[in-house]
Amino acid sequence: MASEANAVGGRRRLSGRVGLTALAACAAVVSVLPVLWMVSAAFKSRSTVTDGNLIPTEFTVQNFVYVFTEVPFVRYLWNSFFISAVITIAALLFHSMAAYALARLRFPGREKIFMAIFSTLLVTAPVVLIPLFIVARELGLLDSYAGLIVPAVFNAFGIFLLRQFYLGLPKELEEAAVLDGCGHWRVYWNIVLPMSRPILSALAVFFFLANWNAFVWPQVVTSDQSLTVVQLGIASFQTQYLSNWNYILAAATVAALPMLALFFTFQRQIVESIKTSGMK
Repeated sequence: MASEANAVGGRRRLSGRVGLTALAACAAVVSVLPVLWMVSAAFKSRSTVTDGNLIPTEFTVQNFVYVFTEVPFVRYLWNSFFISAVITIAALLFHSMAAYALARLRFPGREKIFMAIFSTLLVTAPVVLIPLFIVARELGLLDSYAGLIVPAVFNAFGIFLLRQFYLGLPKELEEAAVLDGCGHWRVYWNIVLPMSRPILSALAVFFFLANWNAFVWPQVVTSDQSLTVVQLGIASFQTQYLSNWNYILAAATVAALPMLALFFTFQRQIVESIKTSGMK
């Protein structure tokens, strides 16, 4: 009877694994198929771009040549890269310092400050868009890199995730460093930061991806064409050439390639951060 029950349980577990595997495969296909269609359409001619075939019948690279010669697309890519890189570096530095203070330092009002920061996650971006624009205008940040960078540095999600990670670090390492004469800054810089590489790598991908795809705030705060980011560039390209989907999809493919490369490079760190940064 026991062996029969074990066999039944084994079959149930096997069927459950097969079902989950099939579900994951379907989700993967649904997620990857639009990307494959976009890349395929980027190599099609204007007459065949909407034919519905996944494999191009008229393969051409002129779409990419047109994108890089008829519009300043390289400038758009550089603006997005520069803005995203600066925001990511600044956010990781300031967020890690704030999270370490909220996780390890003892001072009055610490929990209230953390709850105030955490509560900003409940506020959607459109709610603060107009007040943020007024502040940026009063500070003279419109039509400047500072206006695109400074308001995007603060992110409560990064502080929350890093704080949860720091709460899980062993206190013995920090206590030993304090006994050796290290101050809080040296403990943070020499011990905590090196141990935070997995979570910082994951957050770097999140921050860079979010700011690479930024659309609303750059559209609000800039009118100078030299400050156009890649997503605004694609949008203006679509407005100007509404029926030329081959050019639009070629530009979208170029804009997506850095993000795909970044994700596949740091996917292990992203998974590890999710596993190790749960609620403590």
